[in-house]
Amino acid sequence: MHLFRTAAVAALALVLGGALSASAATKILVGASPTPHAEILKEAAAILKPQGYDLQIVEYSDYVQPNMALEGKELDANFFQHKPYLDDFNKEKGTRLVSIGAIHYEPFGIYAGKTKALADLKDGALVAVPNDTTNEARALLLLQDKGFIKLKDGAGLTATRRDIVENPKKLKIEEIEAAQLVRALPDVDIAITTRELARMIQRAGIAFTALGGLKVKDALAAEAADSVAATTYANIVAVRAGEEQRPELQALVKALKGDQVKEYMNKKYEGAVVPAN
Repeated sequence: MHLFRTAAVAALALVLGGALSASAATKILVGASPTPHAEILKEAAAILKPQGYDLQIVEYSDYVQPNMALEGKELDANFFQHKPYLDDFNKEKGTRLVSIGAIHYEPFGIYAGKTKALADLKDGALVAVPNDTTNEARALLLLQDKGFIKLKDGAGLTATRRDIVENPKKLKIEEIEAAQLVRALPDVDIAITTRELARMIQRAGIAFTALGGLKVKDALAAEAADSVAATTYANIVAVRAGEEQRPELQALVKALKGDQVKEYMNKKYEGAVVPAN
């Protein structure tokens, strides 16, 4: 009987100890887009758990609520946007959110339409690019990097087709709504887009997979990791200003930038999501 009581007490202590340990874990509540951000965070959660952190992920399907929820102290951080978007959001909404780390970028690629190789691109070829300023500039910079056009000095990340000063092949640059780019592929020679725009297409209910899908590894060319666009538009972890040094948030960024998560991104996304430097 004495042995039974001893075993029972030991078992109870083990259960209570586990409960106390679980309750002592520091929660980190992070808002994220479902793909790839929430997926990457789940990988980080496994790293953080043994360190005493309970990473909880709240998924959002839009790009406004995760910032408003963070500003309103409903979240500890969010992970879905790049810094230029965050800067514009702060100006427009009066929020005070800051980046504490760049985690990955999603490279723009040149994809084959009627023309299957860049070497075969003919004079007067039709090139589809996004019609919004940010993404059009990235597309044009990629064309410039590949030697097809030259932009006027200083155009940079605000460039539009009006900033093209040299176009030896007389390429016809067609500005197309982002959600229509993939659908336009059969009608153009090449199109320049990215995984994020592909997700926009899927959210709009367009049969993206019916066109065979787009993979960065199949692109005719893609943004380099050290390109201005890639470094500028890296996706970040955002927090409230003044809370950058919270230990749990520093631990989150360390996990996301660590080798295990980098390896996960490289393996799962096959070049469509690339770890930031």
